[in-house]
Amino acid sequence: MGVVIDNFDLYLSGFLTSVMICLWGLIGSLILGVIIATFRVSPIPILKWVGSAYVTVVRNTPLTLVLFFFAFGLPELGINTSYYAFGLAALIIYTSAFVCEAVRSGINSVSAGQAEAARSIGLGFGQSLTLVVLPQAMRTVVPPLGSVIIAMFKNSAVLGAFGVGGDLWSTGMDLSSAQGYAPLPVFIGVAVGYLCITIPSGLALQVIERKVAIAR
Repeated sequence: MGVVIDNFDLYLSGFLTSVMICLWGLIGSLILGVIIATFRVSPIPILKWVGSAYVTVVRNTPLTLVLFFFAFGLPELGINTSYYAFGLAALIIYTSAFVCEAVRSGINSVSAGQAEAARSIGLGFGQSLTLVVLPQAMRTVVPPLGSVIIAMFKNSAVLGAFGVGGDLWSTGMDLSSAQGYAPLPVFIGVAVGYLCITIPSGLALQVIERKVAIAR
């Protein structure tokens, strides 16, 4: 494991870059996923259709194809930005489809009487959803949402293969390919880095789940 010790600054930089990708991906996919979930349960047919089409297309498309589209398809359409932004956008769009379905299952678990009671006191669909249904739904979706979030953290490694430089995966590729280090110890160091992201995240989600269970 001398390669990890000798290049600890590179591993640390890659780790921090991967953490930032995971944080931005988490924030973006949660926001977009909840928005798409509201489309899925909306009484407006066009919004429901848009939400269903989004989930059907994105969820059944491999992440690598989504990344290919962003990295090579959008520049052909005249849309250019950094590979970091392309990769992050692809990760958010891909993950939000799974977040949407987790949130939708939580919404469906809330008793219909809750929404009816909200409407009976004069709340519209948006107010009923955001003030009554979603707060209850989010308590039930912590376990499935946690699995989606952990999967997204691991999927973030794929971005390194598409030119998003500086993350843990691309650091490992640089050390093994360009600098000639043996791949096994290099990628053991990369794996340890990702475990340092996913294990604390899983523990934090367990704490949140226990707190929510107590509050119910």
